[in-house]
Amino acid sequence: MTVQGWLQIAIILALVLVAAVPLGAYMARVFAGERTMLSALLAPVERVLYRLAGVDPAREQGALGYTLAMLAFNAAGVVLLYALLRLQGLLPFNPLGFAGVAPDLAFNTAVSFVTNTNWQAYGGETTMSLFSQMAGLTVQNFLSAATGLALAVALVRAFARSGAVTVGNFFVDMTRSVLYVLLPLAVVTALVQVAMGVPQTLGAATSATTLEGAQQVIAMGPVASQMAIKQLGTNGGGFFNVNAAHPFENPSPLSNALEIWQMLVISTALIFAFGRLIGDRRQARALVAAIGLILVAGIAITYWAEAAGTPSLVAAGIDPAGGNMEGKEVRFGLAASAMFAAVTTGLSDGGVNAMHGSFTPLGGMVPLFLIQLGEILPGGVGSGLYGLLVMAILAVFVAGLMVGRTPEYLGKKIEAKEVKMAMLAILILPTAILGFSGVAAVLPTALAGLGNAGPHGLSEILYAYSSAAGNNGSAFGGLSANSPWWNTTLGLAMLLGRFAYIVPMMAIAGSLAAKTRLTASTGTFPTHGPLFVGLMVGIILILGGLQFFPALALGPIAEQVQMLAGKTF
Repeated sequence: MTVQGWLQIAIILALVLVAAVPLGAYMARVFAGERTMLSALLAPVERVLYRLAGVDPAREQGALGYTLAMLAFNAAGVVLLYALLRLQGLLPFNPLGFAGVAPDLAFNTAVSFVTNTNWQAYGGETTMSLFSQMAGLTVQNFLSAATGLALAVALVRAFARSGAVTVGNFFVDMTRSVLYVLLPLAVVTALVQVAMGVPQTLGAATSATTLEGAQQVIAMGPVASQMAIKQLGTNGGGFFNVNAAHPFENPSPLSNALEIWQMLVISTALIFAFGRLIGDRRQARALVAAIGLILVAGIAITYWAEAAGTPSLVAAGIDPAGGNMEGKEVRFGLAASAMFAAVTTGLSDGGVNAMHGSFTPLGGMVPLFLIQLGEILPGGVGSGLYGLLVMAILAVFVAGLMVGRTPEYLGKKIEAKEVKMAMLAILILPTAILGFSGVAAVLPTALAGLGNAGPHGLSEILYAYSSAAGNNGSAFGGLSANSPWWNTTLGLAMLLGRFAYIVPMMAIAGSLAAKTRLTASTGTFPTHGPLFVGLMVGIILILGGLQFFPALALGPIAEQVQMLAGKTF
């Protein structure tokens, strides 16, 4: 580890905070229905969209209606994207003549992009036409992120309102998320990425002559437009197979810093918007402090593990001072690679600029563990905030048990229903991850896709299902997942991780919205100070992490022990 490396990390995090505070204020105005600096331009467009869709923006929905609208909209998205991929060979903007996508892969991909997972069991430049990339995948990058934003705002309203029967209108919240937040940021950052060297063209490929005189066909396409929303919406799906390690997706250290900033900025800003919408900005600062502590710790451990090198380097007579550079781009180095890995898994992004399967066992365990914590550091766009608030509900419940009082959070009493629904939501992730992993670990059809045996092979299985159920989308890299078993079961894990979590979360929203908001008293447990920050960190680590420890002990921890014992790595 070097001072220069830590300075890179600190500058990027500082830039995120500098941008997130004013962006959060802007987003609070958007979701409160107030006028913003873009209203003159976008409000007429918004009204036209409502008329075309038959949506009455003044008519709000209860929690059940909001949830059903969300589920119907996303179900339609899966069906339409599946049809587009299957019929790809008959559709326009297919200059390389790609055939339709196979049924199991089309199912997996459609579910993946609708759930904001963007797991890719294919190489983008060798499988998807330009039309599929633009009209299918990029569109869902916007809509899946907007869905997350809408759901988070609905839960925030449940805390902010008193004795209410509605939590907003799903279609209004989603439309405003796209028009006022995602689209403007995507346009600006896409243009910046083009200036940095990211292609944006309808040309499918170009030819180049290598130094040896051979001809090489280089895939191209509308990369910058997909890259912008890929990172801003914490989607993570790459235009190219190697994702952000590809020089056309991520050409320089400066573009790499921009991509990390893009991943973090909206999710962090939404927490600050939450503070404004509930009328108590201290609550937002407490949440940011809690997740910041864990995220920085994850970055530090990953950076340290990769900088320490491996015994294999020493055995090969190589100076280990350069660290473990296997699977990493030299144009980014260890610090930027470690930060990207921790951020993309602390979020639900899944984009990668290095191969996580090539990290040291400890360095690779950190991204895996961050996914298993529920990806709330600060998590996916929208999904991170509502996951964090579910953890906060459990934190005040534990605090109430310790002091013998009925727990309250933001003026709402937390009672049996809310705690039961919160625990139901929390249990979705381990059920999906450990359930599918247990079956895959003994099933020959599943094991045939592994690139490694032993602890590393188990880590590949755990990472795949953690990534799918956590709606992350990154992979360890040694798993050949394009088979009926993996495509189908990973698709089911994605659906569970996204929608089986949302349903109890929205039940909490409906229950809280109907409750009267109480005024804080001298006996109210404060949820904005250091004590609550510490409690939040503890709850996240205990509820999010300890349930996976036995599996981690058999995978990356066992591999770390092997490596330190001088065995193969």
